[in-house]
Amino acid sequence: MIEFQNVTMKYPNGTKALNDFSLTIEDGEFVFIIGQSGAGKTTLSKLITREEKCSSGVIRVNNFNLSRLRDRDVPRLRRTLGVVFQDFRLIENKTVYENVAFAMKVIGASDRIVRKRVPYILNLVDLADKARRFPRELSGGEQQRAAIARALVNNPRVILADEPTGNVDPKMSLEIMELFRRINEQGTTVIVITHEHALVRYMKKRYVEISHGCVINDRVGG
Repeated sequence: MIEFQNVTMKYPNGTKALNDFSLTIEDGEFVFIIGQSGAGKTTLSKLITREEKCSSGVIRVNNFNLSRLRDRDVPRLRRTLGVVFQDFRLIENKTVYENVAFAMKVIGASDRIVRKRVPYILNLVDLADKARRFPRELSGGEQQRAAIARALVNNPRVILADEPTGNVDPKMSLEIMELFRRINEQGTTVIVITHEHALVRYMKKRYVEISHGCVINDRVGG
C-alpha cells in the first residue's frame, strides 16, 4: 500500500508542490496520476522513492514509514520499487541482457539466479530476441521495454512509471500500456504518471488528477 496523509511539500524557494495532500493506493491497483505541468506529479514520484522528504504529513510505502525512514534504510525501500523513466536511462555500453542483469547484480543476486531470471523477464516484455543488442540498436519502444524489464527483474511490489510514453509514438504507447496491464494482472501495483489523457481513456483504470498540489479528481474510467 502507498499512503499519503495530509502531506505538504514546500521547497526552500517557498513553492508548495503538494498542499495537505492525501491519497491511498492499495496493493495490486493500477492507477494513473495526471495533471498539468507543475501540478505536483514529479514531486509525488520523488516522495515515493524518497528522493525528497516531505515538509509535513505522513507517507507510507510498502510498510515503510518514509517520514521516519533512516537514510541507510532507503535502499531497502527502493528494492520494493521498480522505476521506469521517460528517458530510459539504459547503460549504452551494455547489452539489453547486461542492462537487466546489472539491476540484479547491484543487490547481490547470484549468477545462477541472474541466468534464470533475466531471460524470463526479457521474454515477458517481448525482447528475448534482442538480448544481445545494445541500446543504440533498438527502437525507442524497444528501449522503453528494456527499461521496463530492468524495473521488473527484482520482482518489485510497485512499478512507478514517470511519463513512460513521452519518447515513443502513439502506437507504441498503447503497446507499453498493454504491457503494464499484463504486469498488473500478475499482482504488481502499477502507478503511471502522465499528461496523456488519451491513455487514461484507453485503459479505463483509476486516475487521480492533481492541480496545484491537491487532488481534484479521483475516479475510474476516462
